[in-house]
Amino acid sequence: MDGPSRRTLLSASGALGAFGALSLASPARARTLWTWAPSGSVAGKGAGIDPEWVWDEEADPVLAAVIERGDVPSVNEALRRWTRNDQAPPAGLPSDLRDFIEEARRLPSWADRDKLERAAAFNESRGLYLNLLNGVGGGMLSTAIPREARAVYYSKGGADMEDRVAKTSLLGFAVGDLDAFRPGGDVVVQAVKTRLVHAAVRHLLPRSTGWSRTSGGQTIPISQQDMLVTWHSLPTYAMRKMLEWKVPMPSADAAAYLHLWQVTAHLLGIRDEYIPATWDAADAQSRQVLDPVLAPTREGVELTDILLSQLAEQTSPGGVDRPLVNALARYLVGDQVADWDGIPREPFWEKAIATAWPKLVAFREKLLPLPLVPPLAWTIEEAARQYILFYLTKGQGTRIEIPETNRPA
Repeated sequence: MDGPSRRTLLSASGALGAFGALSLASPARARTLWTWAPSGSVAGKGAGIDPEWVWDEEADPVLAAVIERGDVPSVNEALRRWTRNDQAPPAGLPSDLRDFIEEARRLPSWADRDKLERAAAFNESRGLYLNLLNGVGGGMLSTAIPREARAVYYSKGGADMEDRVAKTSLLGFAVGDLDAFRPGGDVVVQAVKTRLVHAAVRHLLPRSTGWSRTSGGQTIPISQQDMLVTWHSLPTYAMRKMLEWKVPMPSADAAAYLHLWQVTAHLLGIRDEYIPATWDAADAQSRQVLDPVLAPTREGVELTDILLSQLAEQTSPGGVDRPLVNALARYLVGDQVADWDGIPREPFWEKAIATAWPKLVAFREKLLPLPLVPPLAWTIEEAARQYILFYLTKGQGTRIEIPETNRPA
C-alpha cells in the first residue's frame, strides 16, 4: 500500500483543517508542566525531574556504540538465539552490550511473582477485551500521539507497517501470555529487545530530515515522557474502558494487572520514579501526559489508514468489512480521536456497536441472559476475534531487531 486512501484523507480534512498548517509541524497541543510527584511511584521517591528531559542513560550510549562500530548485523544474528526468559544473553555479543543486557533483564526487587501469576490468569480470562483494547484501541491512540506517529513513520519500521505491526505484536503477545514471566515465557526478552530498539532509534532518528522538520524542536526522540504517554495508551486506557464497560473487576485482579505493566515498564527502561504505584496515580499521571498531547498529524492519518486496511483485508478479502472496522475503532477511542485519525464515519455500524457491545459484554460476564443480546452482536464479536487473531499471529516468523537506518527517503 503506497499511502492513505483519498476517502480517508478527505474525511480527515475537517479535523486537520481546524488546526491549520501549524498542526502539521507541531508535535502536539500545549504541553502541561510536569507536576506529578514521585511519591506516587513504585519507588516512592525520586528527584522529580521532568521526564521530558530524561532518556535512557544506560542503553543509549551502548546502542550508539553498537551502531557506530557497524555491529548491528552480527548483534541481530546473535539475538535471534535469545528467545526465553531463563536464557542468558547469547554468545557473540559485544561485551558492552552483553553487560547491559545482563543487568536490564533482571526483574526489579519489588516484582511480586504471585501478582504476576494472577495477572497472567486475568489476561487469559479477559483476553478478548484486553487484546481488542491494546490492539485496535491502543493502535488508534498511538497514531493520534504526534510524537509516536512521527517516530514510527520516519524510522525504518514506518516503511513496512505490516512488519511493524508484527514486531509490535511480539511484545503485546508476550505481556498477555499465560507464561509471560515464567522461565519459558519471553516477555523479558521482548521488552529488553524493544528497549534496545528505542535506544537505536534515539541515535538514528535525529539524522532524518523528515523527522527533524516535524519534531517541533525535540532533538532526541522517545524521552521518558514519550514512553509514559505510550504506556498509558495501553494499561491505563484499557482499565478505563473495562470499567466503562462494567466488566467485573476484583481489586486483586486490578492490582495484578497494574503490576504486570509496572514490571514491563521497568524492563522497557522507564525509571521507577515515574512508574505509577496505584491506578489512582496512573489516572492522574495519564491526565497530565497523555490527554493533552493527543492531536492530528498527516503521518498519523496515513498510518491509521494502513492499519485499518490491514485489519479489513484480514477479516474479509477485498475489504468488505472496512466500514465495520472503522466503526469499531471509533467506538474504542471516541469521535475526537477518530476524527484526528481520519477514520470515516459509519452511521449504521456505529449505532449497531454502541447498542450491541455493552449487551455482549454483560452476557459474557453472566450479567445478562442470552435472549437480550442482539443477533448483530455476534458479528461484532467475530470481527473483534478476527482482529485478535491478526494481532497475535502477525508476529510469527518475525523478530524484534535493532535498526541501523531510518525510513528510506
